[in-house]
Amino acid sequence: MDTKLRCAVLDDYQNVALTSADWSPLMDRVEIQTFNNYMGSEEKVIQELQNFDIVVLMRERTPFPEKVISQLPRLKLLITSGMRNASIDLRAAEQHGVIVCGTEGSSNPPTELTWALILGLSRQLVTENNALRSNRNWQSTLGLDLHGRTLGLLGLGKIGTRMAEIAQAFGMNVIAWSENLTPEKAEKHGVIWSKTKEQLLAQSDIVSIHLVLGDRTRNLIGQAEFQQMKSSALFINTSRAGIVDQEAMVEALQSGVIAGAGLDVYEQEPLPVNHVMRTLPNVLATPHLGYVTRGNYEIYYKHTVENIEMFLSGTPIRQLLP
Repeated sequence: MDTKLRCAVLDDYQNVALTSADWSPLMDRVEIQTFNNYMGSEEKVIQELQNFDIVVLMRERTPFPEKVISQLPRLKLLITSGMRNASIDLRAAEQHGVIVCGTEGSSNPPTELTWALILGLSRQLVTENNALRSNRNWQSTLGLDLHGRTLGLLGLGKIGTRMAEIAQAFGMNVIAWSENLTPEKAEKHGVIWSKTKEQLLAQSDIVSIHLVLGDRTRNLIGQAEFQQMKSSALFINTSRAGIVDQEAMVEALQSGVIAGAGLDVYEQEPLPVNHVMRTLPNVLATPHLGYVTRGNYEIYYKHTVENIEMFLSGTPIRQLLP
């Protein structure tokens, strides 16, 4: 009789999960199946995963609320990349006897992608590249100088401080605000402390969000906040879509209240094919690529294998608790 546990690796869009780590230590005890496409509905997730004991998630690509967890009778172990996943109902997992574990990861990839969006927007790279490829205009835009401009950071944590260092290397002025940020911490990183969010928005040429989504930050930026920004300002969000009122942002972009946006996160992912965000000419958008690098995936899946090994030995590690 086959006593192997069954493990589902979800949302392996690039089909690299099994080559990003050495899974061989598990092969005699665990049968692994990868899923390369987004499943979509909760009903589809429940249907596909009925016979799996272990499920591996890539961040928040597939939510695991109570409805899903409660209808997967064989589920014993849930693993997410990263040590935080707001789309998992940790309390429901605990109530149903499901152990939830995370992995470590690097904050460098999202920092780098944020700068890719800033640079792409400020130098109109998509417009100019498309024109060059289609033999149209040879130079049709004027780039935005970063040197001497002001970068406003909403959040000065691990990623925010790296953003500040890079901005300073470009010769930019950096100001930062969050509810818990102190003048002393800002000064330690060579950053100007902004007393209020409104003050930061009014002074910044580029505003970039680096906050965790929670009750205090949900819809932190809405219609009033966009009105407070410069009409020439660029707005960057590689953090969480829920921090920004999406309708207010679309309106601000369509009406010219702000000049443009660089976005990597959305309320609904994958973004629907007919979504307005796919068509706005002043938006540079990427499909939630912030953490998607070879190095990060190698960390995620190496730790996933370790998590499964330790779970099988009865001593789970990197547990996420409610």
